[in-house]
Amino acid sequence: MTRSDEAFAALAAVVDPELDEPVTDLGFVRSLLVSPSGDIELHLRLPTSFCSPNFAYLMASDAKDVLVALAWARHVVVELDDHHDSAIINAGLAADAGYRGTFGHEAEESLDELRETFRRKAHTAAMERCLTALLRADRSRSEESLGTVTLGELPDDDLTSALLRRRAALGLPTRDTEAVLVDHLGHRYDDVPMAIRRARSTRISIDGNAHFCRGLLHTRYGDEPAAFFPPTALLPKYQGAH
Repeated sequence: MTRSDEAFAALAAVVDPELDEPVTDLGFVRSLLVSPSGDIELHLRLPTSFCSPNFAYLMASDAKDVLVALAWARHVVVELDDHHDSAIINAGLAADAGYRGTFGHEAEESLDELRETFRRKAHTAAMERCLTALLRADRSRSEESLGTVTLGELPDDDLTSALLRRRAALGLPTRDTEAVLVDHLGHRYDDVPMAIRRARSTRISIDGNAHFCRGLLHTRYGDEPAAFFPPTALLPKYQGAH
């Protein structure tokens, strides 16, 4: 694996907080350059210029964090293109000012609070996908019966793996004996059918937004491919620098 490949693979850990999908899958990575000496320059793009600034900053900040964490990384530059707050966000990232340092009084909540909110939504959606799959596999099963399903009863597939990751992110136990249908604190629901309906609403919202954003991104950028530069194809700012 080349350093460019390693950097791109690291970016798969960065997710859109509302859509709960990696920026690499969503097409948000516009260009990635890695120099022989370990300098990295990443440009991100979003479906519209008015995407929520806090979401935009969170993704850009998380992208910088995973790239800086690479053992060989030296100087890392992450910039968000074509956003109405690009100048503010890019300046804050360059200065490592943090979310509140970047937006000042406009930052109504911390990034940690924002992340926690969307971790909970992601868990709810993942939980619903697993339980709905059980209903579809066994038409005789009732919604009420889903309240007693344990993690060990779920099939060993991608949906279950995703749910286990979401539970781990919230600090919820992942033992086979644990109930699937729980809230973010691990509490079971008294009204199982209502809990399923609310979880389904959350999942549909996430899936619908993801589909909508992909369409907007394509409308905005067409078939413009992401640009990935191998170590020998340097941007002018790096040529001859090391």
